[in-house]
Amino acid sequence: MPRPKRPRCILSDPMIKGFRPEGMEQRGEVTLSLEEFEAIRHIDYEGLDQSQAAEIMAVSRQTFGRILRSARFNLSKALVNGFRLKVEGGCYTLQDNGQGHGRHGHGWGRKGCGMGRSRNSIEPIKEDKNE
Repeated sequence: MPRPKRPRCILSDPMIKGFRPEGMEQRGEVTLSLEEFEAIRHIDYEGLDQSQAAEIMAVSRQTFGRILRSARFNLSKALVNGFRLKVEGGCYTLQDNGQGHGRHGHGWGRKGCGMGRSRNSIEPIKEDKNE
């Protein structure tokens, strides 16, 4: 049994939920996870190198490379085959802006995301100090 994935840091939810090919009947569907979407955004849109993007997402450069390769495969599969592309899911932590965390590393003890909202984890129980 493999060990659970460590949540990847996502700076914000994407504004879109998916894309459909225009002018043809829906043939299938491909899902792009939010960490894959974030990898594409950092590399192809913002022009960062893999080391910088890996640091922002709080993963190793090798892990980032695997996420990026998977993202590009899913994206090209949807474009070539005319499939609907959905952007959802994954194992990630959403960074809360203004918390002093993120790109400058004041987070979990690693470079990257701070204690933002986690998707795919259980919220910690807060103890009442008055007891």
